Amino acid sequence: MNDTQSGKTQQAQIPRFAVIGHPVKHSRSPAIHQLFGQQTGIALQYSRIEAPTDAFASTLNDFFSQGGRGLNVTVPFKQQAWQLASAHLSARARTAQAVNTLWMHEGALHGCNTDGVGLVRDLQRLGVQCKDARILMIGAGGAARGVMGPLLETGCAELRVVNRTPERARDLMAGWQPVARASGVTLSAGGLQQASHQPGWDLVINASASSLGEAPPDIPSGIYAPGAWAYDMMYSARPTPYMQQAIREGVCHTADGLGMLVAQAAESFLIWHGVTPAIEPVIAAIRAELDASI
Repeated sequence: MNDTQSGKTQQAQIPRFAVIGHPVKHSRSPAIHQLFGQQTGIALQYSRIEAPTDAFASTLNDFFSQGGRGLNVTVPFKQQAWQLASAHLSARARTAQAVNTLWMHEGALHGCNTDGVGLVRDLQRLGVQCKDARILMIGAGGAARGVMGPLLETGCAELRVVNRTPERARDLMAGWQPVARASGVTLSAGGLQQASHQPGWDLVINASASSLGEAPPDIPSGIYAPGAWAYDMMYSARPTPYMQQAIREGVCHTADGLGMLVAQAAESFLIWHGVTPAIEPVIAAIRAELDASI
């Protein structure tokens, strides 16, 4: 065997992972997992897979049949991933009804949802106090669904979900009422104009897709309590439209979702490799890349 053949064989033996979505070319997950691998001394290959919206299952099957070890799943496929892995779901994925982490074990597809854990871990990193807090979440889609459970487990006093379509918010709330009651959390839902609250929200989380565009969510002014946090689950090189809106409202503490992205990736890394990487240096590295892109 010559050196070229040997190199190809060694490359083929390195475990392969990927993020799958549509679109996915913007994803920072390959850089994040490569940095985790360097940090922990674990060799891996991690790529992006752009799956047609009508061919997620076949694209997934091709990846694993060709020796792939694990997939991160992003929009719009998290609920399809949940359905495909329905026989082997973690408790988090089962309650969220959405999956963002897939792997094969003994020939069977397994799924977990690490989004909520990533969000809560980032809030802790930032010093946000969730215990006894009044929390508002804007949006009732897959992003919101994936974080409801871990948020309810933080010991918050109240959680309200508001959405442009109020029925979606109420449907999401209904599925989590038993968990909320067991946790002692007051859970409510409504339209965007029902975001008002006295004496204000301690933490407002934007889980809507508004920051993909140029306009912030259409919420009332004056909804923030003194010292409140405004957190956008999207991330950007510049403050997102929602963060800019919150700053205009006088909010001093704002954050985008880069830390959540890295923290949920760290939880996926733990599932696949059995090692928890440090997130701080990776957040700093990706933030530096974003800053350099401005």
